[in-house]
Amino acid sequence: MKKLKVAMLGAGGWAIALSMVLLKNGHEVTMWSIAESELQEIQENRQRPRVLPEVAIPETLAVSRFLNFVSECDMVVLATASNGVHPTAARVADCVRRDAVIVSVAKGLEPGTNLRLSQAIEQELPHNPIVVLSGPSHAEEVARGYATTLVSASKDDAAARLVQDAFMNREMRVYLSNDVVGVELGGASKNVIAVAAGIIDGLGLGDNTKAALMTRGITEMARLGEALGGSAQTFAGLTGIGDLIVTCTSMHSRNRRAGILIGQGTPPGEAVQKIGMTVEGISAAKAIRELAQSAGVEMPIVDAIYGVLYENAPIRESIYGLMQRQKKYENEDTWF
Repeated sequence: MKKLKVAMLGAGGWAIALSMVLLKNGHEVTMWSIAESELQEIQENRQRPRVLPEVAIPETLAVSRFLNFVSECDMVVLATASNGVHPTAARVADCVRRDAVIVSVAKGLEPGTNLRLSQAIEQELPHNPIVVLSGPSHAEEVARGYATTLVSASKDDAAARLVQDAFMNREMRVYLSNDVVGVELGGASKNVIAVAAGIIDGLGLGDNTKAALMTRGITEMARLGEALGGSAQTFAGLTGIGDLIVTCTSMHSRNRRAGILIGQGTPPGEAVQKIGMTVEGISAAKAIRELAQSAGVEMPIVDAIYGVLYENAPIRESIYGLMQRQKKYENEDTWF
């Protein structure tokens, strides 16, 4: 494919890792962040050890403190935390070319509105094709060239294929999907289950409990996804169960690490402070619960984790309360 000019908006670990993939594939990448200190750290040290320890950032990654360069870009990647996606899209609305492909790589919902992030972006950039790039992926491993699989999802097939071609190489395999709803809801809701998985680890409750949580968790995720227009099949794939597995089991996962601290007795707010970075699952718990209630979807695990995070519900009682729910067949809510 032709060499692309790419704007990478955000300077966190995921933004840097994806930039490294694009640079390896021969594309030109310029990074911007609202936090100039992050850009300065990259420019001067070619490292950001707090987010990507022991990873050298290529000299070919350009940085800019101003957004005017975006007008020259073929692709604009929104790589901020979920609460920064909409404001960042608004910042660049006047300088993005109409034919530029917008790529959303955050996993969450917009705080306050509960919009999927592609919906928030569309409000500011209604004329641009929007692609969601998601899947089981830790920035720490992508930056080191570990084999990783992602999904490029869009209503615009040509845009999805452009993103697939731009990122795919020997270490990264990218699949296509037109189920934007399912892909985004999988990415947001798995973070909630991952916080719960961390809590189980923090309590030392063992593998049986965690396996039950993950299995019933994916059922809840798919139930909500289908109710809101997604495909059940998506939740059996990379952006559903695949992303759930990696987020619930890895110490790279900030959601799991925060959950471990909470399970050990640390209050949720203090746990986030100790992690020192965004923990998407904590804000997503509120958003996912509200979406489920408005759609009339039963999500008992999400309800329980919401109670722990926001209502000071006792953790062990919440877990064992789930065990005592009404008897049922396992496949009463089969989703695939």
